[in-house]
Amino acid sequence: MAQAASHPQGQQHPIRLYLVVWTWLFILSACSYLVDYYQIEGILRYALILLFMMLKAGLIIAVFMHMAWERLSLVYAILVPMSAILVFVAIMALESDYTLLSRLTFFAPEL
Repeated sequence: MAQAASHPQGQQHPIRLYLVVWTWLFILSACSYLVDYYQIEGILRYALILLFMMLKAGLIIAVFMHMAWERLSLVYAILVPMSAILVFVAIMALESDYTLLSRLTFFAPEL
């Protein structure tokens, strides 16, 4: 009983882990700024910026929000709804293209 009281409860992570994550966040942020600096245009620009943003968010969620050490059910409770939202946003984007094409086809003024 005395042995259990002498050990502090909770997780202790080494400072090296946080320094590595901060370094990766700095590198990913620099890469995101370099996309603008080199004036990359078009879909590649947005794809790279979104990729760097998702990688940074994943690092922050995994390490600073301690999701890498949580139970799988808690991870699923956060990741599944967010994945569903991303799928629905993609469906809405496809639907908006179809709606715009329909409006241009049927409601465009005759020339």
